[in-house]
Amino acid sequence: MTEPDGLAALTACPRCDKAPLTTSGDGYRCGACNVDFPVIGGIPWLFAEPDASIGEWRNRLHFALQQLATESQQIKGALDEHDAAGLTHRRLAKQAAAKDDHRQQLRELLAPLDIQSSTANVESYLAMRTRLPTDQGIATYYSNIHRDWAWGDEENEASLAVIDSVCDGASLGDTLILGAGAGRLAYDIHRQLDTGMTVAMDFNPLLVLVAAKVAAGEDIELYEFPLAPKTMDDVAVRRSLKAPEPAGENFQLVLADALRPPFARASFDTVVTPWLIDVIDEDLPVFATRINNLLKKGGRWINFGSHAFDHRDAARCYSHEEVLAVVEASGYASADTREETIPNMCSPSSRHGRRETVFAFSAVKEKDTGHAPRHKALPDWIVTGKEPVPALPAFRSQAMSTQIYAFVMSMIDGKRTIHDMAALMEKQQLMTKEEAIPAIRNFLTRMHDDAQRKVGF
Repeated sequence: MTEPDGLAALTACPRCDKAPLTTSGDGYRCGACNVDFPVIGGIPWLFAEPDASIGEWRNRLHFALQQLATESQQIKGALDEHDAAGLTHRRLAKQAAAKDDHRQQLRELLAPLDIQSSTANVESYLAMRTRLPTDQGIATYYSNIHRDWAWGDEENEASLAVIDSVCDGASLGDTLILGAGAGRLAYDIHRQLDTGMTVAMDFNPLLVLVAAKVAAGEDIELYEFPLAPKTMDDVAVRRSLKAPEPAGENFQLVLADALRPPFARASFDTVVTPWLIDVIDEDLPVFATRINNLLKKGGRWINFGSHAFDHRDAARCYSHEEVLAVVEASGYASADTREETIPNMCSPSSRHGRRETVFAFSAVKEKDTGHAPRHKALPDWIVTGKEPVPALPAFRSQAMSTQIYAFVMSMIDGKRTIHDMAALMEKQQLMTKEEAIPAIRNFLTRMHDDAQRKVGF
């Protein structure tokens, strides 16, 4: 890993987006904002609101640990229902023991996150208009850890080959990988392509802490829980995670938000975005400008992954042709492209796996574009609380649904039938009895399904 001073030379405060960070004790500091950015488990924590984001990730860690404990107890509760000599009992016992062991492994691995003090309140987090994606937990993309460092050699090698092909032998220089995940692609780029400093950045502390340990030469053991186990013994597989060799010098991992990157303008010769542009919550033209701001003139943007845009705004679900047009309109020369079908998440212990056609492009920055606006995850009427809350159609629809559902829940007393409830709703003039019966049945079906659904850790 690089020394902190080498990283500090590339930084800009993710809060004010202007002042460079300086090393301060064991961490970093923005003198303009008077804010300290800690180093956790050897990883710089460079979120715009560091204390609040630590608190939020800690809460997500505790939630994941509680889920594992609950799942283990549920499995143990089912053991008594099966013959101790039978196959089902054997499988359940294995799963319960693995959940308990895995819970302890996660607790130890993420101990650096849990011992940090967090004093910032949620208002300071909102004021910076930053927030973690609500659908991202500690264990989101957990299977990628095993793909990167246990069984994914074919996919890892194929991914690097696609990126190498669009580089055309060019030196990458100082390289930033945004959305590096568990770190294998960044590690391979650093070890096998012509780079200077390689900075691998992600916002998930589990993925980055694992990457840091493995890339430094440590062996880690973690359980894999395959989606579709091939055999009974594959329901929980203890894997040894290790790199072919240590990453060596000038390889630096960072915890931060790709939409508020903590780096100065024109800091990098190359920026790589693997499996990122179609999943982030920012429109592609804005993000393309953000990448442009990070690159030196003549620098290179390398993108890799599928184009599976799935935005509620159909205009933002870009086609292959539109992506290239956006890139060229954002200050880049015509991109070199490559498409290749490669294996994707093909665990040897799972029946679930696929081949995916990935698309890569390499575009050279020809000119500077305007400064990308500071990312705002939330509107002013939420952040300040001083502006009227807009009467959005979705809010009005949800208000009516909430009113009806609340009334349905208030009628559940262990005695009333669905027909009884429907009669009461008709009496309250919420809907006719004929309309209410299927509506109540659908609502209660969803409630029943949610109660029965297994929640993954």
